[in-house]
Amino acid sequence: MSYLETAVEIAREAGGLVSRYLERRIGYQTKGEFDLVTEADRASEKLVVERLRSHFPTHNIVAEEGGGHQSASEYRWFVDPLDGTTNFAHGFPYFNVTLGLERAGEIVAGVVFDPTRDELFTAERGAGAYLNNRRIHVSTVARLADSLGSTGFPSRKRHHNVNIHFYYQLAMASHGVRRTGSAAIDLAYVACGRLDLYWEFGLKPWDWAAGSLLVEEAGGRVSDMRGATHSVTESDHILADNGALHAETLAAFAEIFAGKLRIPLPEI
Repeated sequence: MSYLETAVEIAREAGGLVSRYLERRIGYQTKGEFDLVTEADRASEKLVVERLRSHFPTHNIVAEEGGGHQSASEYRWFVDPLDGTTNFAHGFPYFNVTLGLERAGEIVAGVVFDPTRDELFTAERGAGAYLNNRRIHVSTVARLADSLGSTGFPSRKRHHNVNIHFYYQLAMASHGVRRTGSAAIDLAYVACGRLDLYWEFGLKPWDWAAGSLLVEEAGGRVSDMRGATHSVTESDHILADNGALHAETLAAFAEIFAGKLRIPLPEI
């Protein structure tokens, strides 16, 4: 069984586990000042890490809730056992299980599984991206004005976050900007053409490892928001799009970073 096939099997099992917790409408706790965590996050992570260690005992594992494994291997798994925890905690059906595999600094395989829709997004480096075993491609939208984008914000700090400025400018310059609350699903939706672009600040490697590969293998482009090469472990922000929008979006971002607003804020 290949790395990707094993990851698919594990993601489906973890997705089933998370779905059973959803039916019970369990509560949640907080970690840190604002972030939520649930019993489902911990149970899913325990399952995923145990399965990965069983199949690949020498591989590194980096998991959101801290249940990983360190070794000297060139392989490293990035695991988010429940991406979209806030959505899950409120019964809002946008969450997933995602696993990305890095080899010597390059993401080589990725899985995003949405159990509420039974949608399995998969990719291997050089082999394309797929949704439920059907090849997917990014959209052909060529102008920012015709695009639909997505982004995200920290749960309670969003009004003090620089991304508010990016959100307003892009929303006014396009058909709109959505916020699903799940980075991996946003990236998967760019890969299959449901969204044309996605950006966000301050994510962790497990949020975007698999999704960034999906976008690239579906024909899109991934960089940081200033146009530099995106690094899963070092970049502080990400832009993923269909490729046709990349230059125009980066130009808009450059203006915002410089404090220049194409569209003035409305007077109150």
